[in-house]
Amino acid sequence: MDKIENRKQVAEKLELHSGHGKKGRFKKYIIIIAVLIFIIVLYSFLAGQENKPASELYSIEQIERGELTVTVSATGSLEPRNQVDVGSELSGIVKSVDVDFNDHVTKGQTLATIDPSKLEAQVKQSKASLESANAKVLDAEATLTEMQNELKRLLQVWELSGKKIPSQNEIDSAEAKVKRANASLASAKAQVSQAKATLEANETDLSKMVIRSPINGIVLNRNIEPGQTVAASFQAPVLFTLAEDLTQMELRVAIDEADVGVVKNGQDATFSVDAYPERNFNASIFQVKFGSSAAEGVVTYETRLTVDNKELLLRPGMTATAEIIVDNIKDTILVPNASLRFEPPFIKDGADTRTGNRGLMSSLMPGPPGRFRNTGNQPEKKETSNKKVWVLKNNNPEQVEITTGSTDGNYTQVTSGQIEPGMNIITGMEGQ
Repeated sequence: MDKIENRKQVAEKLELHSGHGKKGRFKKYIIIIAVLIFIIVLYSFLAGQENKPASELYSIEQIERGELTVTVSATGSLEPRNQVDVGSELSGIVKSVDVDFNDHVTKGQTLATIDPSKLEAQVKQSKASLESANAKVLDAEATLTEMQNELKRLLQVWELSGKKIPSQNEIDSAEAKVKRANASLASAKAQVSQAKATLEANETDLSKMVIRSPINGIVLNRNIEPGQTVAASFQAPVLFTLAEDLTQMELRVAIDEADVGVVKNGQDATFSVDAYPERNFNASIFQVKFGSSAAEGVVTYETRLTVDNKELLLRPGMTATAEIIVDNIKDTILVPNASLRFEPPFIKDGADTRTGNRGLMSSLMPGPPGRFRNTGNQPEKKETSNKKVWVLKNNNPEQVEITTGSTDGNYTQVTSGQIEPGMNIITGMEGQ
C-alpha cells in the first residue's frame, strides 16, 4: 500500500512540473512576439516619416520682399516743455492761498500771500526816515544860505573900510563856515538818497509777500497751506510747481550706449504708456545729449522728444516705452530670424551625428530619414561672417549661404545670397 501511495505522489508532482514548464515557455513566446511587433510598428512609423510631405516635417515660411523698420527701444518719462518752480525769497506766515491743483493761471496772477504786517511797518519807518532826511536837507540849505550872506556882508564892509576891517581872520572864519555848510548840505542829501534806497528795498520786499505766477500755465503742485510758516534761508522753498503748456510735452528717455550711435535728431518714434496700453503716441527727437549718465555700470544718454498732447491724455511723470525708428528699408528680401537659428537634426557641421559604431539594436532600428543623411554634397561649415539658412528644394533641405543686414528682431534683411522671393525657407521642425 505504501508503494502505491508513493507512486501516486510522484505522478502528481511530475504533472505539476510539466504544467509549469508549459506556462513559462508560453510567456517567453508572448514577450518575443510583443518585441517584434514593437520593432515592426516603430520601423513603419519612421519609414512613414521619411515619406511624409515636407510641409508635415518642417515649419516653413515663404520668402518675400517687404519693408523693414529698425527700431531702438528705450524707456523714460513725460515732462512739460517748460516747468517752473515758484518760491519765496522771504520768510513769514502764509496768509492766504488763492489757487489749487490743476488751476489755470495767467502771468502776474496772485497765487498766495504771506502776512505783510512786519514789512508794512518797515516801509512806514523807511518813509519817516526819508522825511527826516529831507528836513535835514532843508536845514542844511538854510544854514548854507545864512553863512553865504554873512560872508558877503563881511566882504562888503572890508571893501568900504579900505580893507581895514574886518580882519583877515574873521573873513577866513566866515569862508570856512560856508564850506562846512556846503558839506552838511551834501551829507543831508546823501542821507535822503540812503533813506530812499531803504524805502525802495522795503517796498520791493513788501511786494514779494504776494506770490505771483511768472507764466501762463497750470498748477501741477501746491506745497503750502494758509497759516503755514515759510522759512527762506539759504534756498528759497518751492511753494508751487507750474507747467506752461501741457498741450506740448517732452519725452525724456535713456538711450543705451550701444544704440546711441544710430539715434539722431529728427528721427520719429512711437511710445505707449500704461494708462493707454492699446494706443501708440507719436514723438520726434529734437535733442540727444552728449553728457552721459551711469547707473549700476550701465551708461546711457538722455534723449528728448517732442510730443503733441492736444487731447491732454498724457500727464507729467508718466512712464513711457518708446520705439525710435532708426532705419526704414523698403523693397528688400526678408527672412525670419528663426530660419537663421535652424539646423536639421542629425546634421552638425555637415556630418551625420548618428553614423558609426552601430550595435545590434542600432542595426535593427532604421536610420534617420534620407533627407537628413549626409550625402557628401553638403558644404563644409567655415568660420565666416555670413549666415546660413536651409531652404526646401525638390522636397529636400538645402543649405544656402547669405549675407544679412539690418534686423527688427523678427525679420532680417538679406543683402546677398542665392535666395529669391517665393522660395520656402525652413524655420523649424513641426511639433517643436
